[in-house]
Amino acid sequence: MTREELDLLTPRRIVEELDKYIIGQQVAKRAVAVAMRNRIRRQRLPEEMKKDVIPKNILMMGPTGVGKTEIARRLAELTGSPFVKVEATRFTEVGYVGKNVESIIRELVDVGINMVKQEKIQEVEGKASFQVEERILESLVPGGQSKANGPKNIFELFQGTQQSRPSQEEIERIRNRREEYRERLRSGDLEDLDIEIELEDHSQPMIMIPGMEDMGIDMSGVLGGMVPKKVKRKKMRIGDARRALLPVESEKLLDMDKVVSEAIERVQNRGIVFIDEIDKISFRSGSHGPDVSREGVQRDLLPIIEGTTVTTKYGQVRTDYILFIAAGAFHMAKPSDLIPEFQGRFPIRVELSPLTEEDFLRILTEPKNAITRQYAALLDTEGVKITFSEDGLKELARVSHNLNERIENIGARRLYTVVEKVLEEVSFQAPEIAVDIVIDRNYVDSKIGSIAADEDLSAFIL
Repeated sequence: MTREELDLLTPRRIVEELDKYIIGQQVAKRAVAVAMRNRIRRQRLPEEMKKDVIPKNILMMGPTGVGKTEIARRLAELTGSPFVKVEATRFTEVGYVGKNVESIIRELVDVGINMVKQEKIQEVEGKASFQVEERILESLVPGGQSKANGPKNIFELFQGTQQSRPSQEEIERIRNRREEYRERLRSGDLEDLDIEIELEDHSQPMIMIPGMEDMGIDMSGVLGGMVPKKVKRKKMRIGDARRALLPVESEKLLDMDKVVSEAIERVQNRGIVFIDEIDKISFRSGSHGPDVSREGVQRDLLPIIEGTTVTTKYGQVRTDYILFIAAGAFHMAKPSDLIPEFQGRFPIRVELSPLTEEDFLRILTEPKNAITRQYAALLDTEGVKITFSEDGLKELARVSHNLNERIENIGARRLYTVVEKVLEEVSFQAPEIAVDIVIDRNYVDSKIGSIAADEDLSAFIL
């Protein structure tokens, strides 16, 4: 996303975009919208002031399944920001067996590299497509040009294996023949024709140095430049060859130094890290257990959140301006149970409310990616038309909400288990039937009514 496009993302517009996917939780949406807008505003400041303006990190509190992760993920998607989600419980303090907290930033950099790489690949798609076409034509009408230009590697140099250059008449004949095939390729006549192409063999195992896994250093990549790359010939349809060769030729056209530079800049200034289950590493007064380790994880996370330099395989990355969003249910703990230094790094605090029955109904109908629309589209691929009536939708919402109240509140995730059970039979039979089905209240009751009424049974099935 360009700076001009980012400038158009006002807080109001950000909230409107989030409303398309997330029902309710307006307080949380406004908080992340303001935090993101402040990052945009920072880019307009003079350089001497810009360096002193750090992101206002956010702490989200609320039960599972109410939209905490989805808000952060959609925000990153909307702004084109590198995004990574981690569980706080996967880390342990230094000296214990577990994941190093710096791996968070290395994962974020990997995401940024892939994001920028895909954008650059789209820019060179036209040139790459032409190169793919040339490789296919070389397979259809061999010309020996690749060998005529000299040895490919040091082994050919020592062996002295070079192919003689074809005559001018032969070159002209090959050129005319290729142009004939080029026209047929572009018209699509040859898509089902089998050819043989050379592809790099990526099956070599990674060579990792013990203790350096978190650094992401693969010695096979270092050693691979010292010996010729392995290639294998594969027979496939021309249509499949296009798809296999396009990413290969696209990457050849990329300036990886520029990709890395742009990715690191984007990570440092627009990166978003979502740390879930932050309440699980809080120190609870009066509790017993590995509280030292919990506090240790907080202290290990603190430098990254405050701002430090992390060494990655792509270079050094500053974390000062990365936006951190922490989230937790805080059923057994409270934010004040976190160490004071950690609390101080999350000045924006928002509480997400539990979902009501009305919210469930809206979740079933309003979002662009509503679960009812997903299932309707999936079954439509096999000729089964399903329609959700108003009373059917209300019954799904009522049952889901009641189950959350009676058993355990898992938020909107309960809808997935309920809808999945209701549509289980029709999903199984879909390949053999082609009918129109109305999912009304009676249909829902016939599928899960008895299960939902049995508390013991619903605890295991729904």
